[in-house]
Amino acid sequence: MERGRGSRAARIPSRWKMKRYLVIPFSILLLISCSSKKAVRTDAFNPEELLQQAVGLIEEDEYDEARKLLFEVKNRDLSKKYAPIAQLKIAESYALEGQPELSIQEYRTFMQLYPEHSLAPYAQYRIALVYFDQIESPDRGAGVARKALEEFQRLLKLYPRNPYREAVELKMERCRELIAEYEYLVGKFYYKKGSYRAALGRFLGLLRDFPGYRNTPEVLYLTGLSYRELDNAEESARYLEELITRFPESEFSGRAGKLLSSLKR
Repeated sequence: MERGRGSRAARIPSRWKMKRYLVIPFSILLLISCSSKKAVRTDAFNPEELLQQAVGLIEEDEYDEARKLLFEVKNRDLSKKYAPIAQLKIAESYALEGQPELSIQEYRTFMQLYPEHSLAPYAQYRIALVYFDQIESPDRGAGVARKALEEFQRLLKLYPRNPYREAVELKMERCRELIAEYEYLVGKFYYKKGSYRAALGRFLGLLRDFPGYRNTPEVLYLTGLSYRELDNAEESARYLEELITRFPESEFSGRAGKLLSSLKR
């Protein structure tokens, strides 16, 4: 059945973003096949040929047909040489098809079945990336950013020597920045509404969990203001003084000084 142009075009960016990851496990498949004994060509079950066919079908967006072959390899490969790769391809096919939750589910299945496999770090990395690739903006992507950060952290914990460490650190930093920005926006929203306790919940959590956040001077200032509105002059002065001490050149330090003077009076 012919696919609609609109739906196909909408998937193209994520599809090409994902394609580069398909090379890794399949190149290992080729290494495995080259190092094995010379195969006898028969009509019997041939997992390597089925995998090759499945990869071709995935390239043509024939995901259902590809998965039929992949499930056959997974279920019939008694040697367990090709079944793990088939499981990875099943997960990748769902990601390319635009079904991230099913993709993550299949990657988790791989982790459950083959936790000691050489491709287990790759599978865990892909789980994190599927979440990461769904990030849009602070107000719409903080939830998946938290999940991506959690999965990247799990990768580093389970496989500290994984080959993706440099990329992981950069992506984790991006997740932290986005989550911090979201907390900042929500805190400001509550502050402007006059919900000062709710604002403080966001600001204090932000200061605790993201000490390097770029808007920390303003967060400290708004924290001081929120405490002042709640008639807690002591806590207000504490955060305003911290702002002046840590960020003397910030535009908010001057404001903090004036506010401190008014509190003392």
